[in-house]
Amino acid sequence: MIDLAAAPTSPANDLLSERVSNALAASPHVPGSQLRVEAAEGSVRLHGSVSTFFEKQMAQELVRRLDGVDRIENLLQVSWT
Repeated sequence: MIDLAAAPTSPANDLLSERVSNALAASPHVPGSQLRVEAAEGSVRLHGSVSTFFEKQMAQELVRRLDGVDRIENLLQVSWT
């Protein structure tokens, strides 16, 4: 398992993180502005808060379909308030 917090910054990691962030921001089903993305060597970790379980799942499915993503750690929290 890759420690994404300790992963070195590289152009490939930065590009993957940017692609994931842009895809989330463009989705009408996910509040991308409230999410934080970490990416390294094909692994993506999602942080933040969403309003529903549907949004959490949609974020994961959206990321899963992106080229270059091999593994997703979905740490999004569902905030019912």
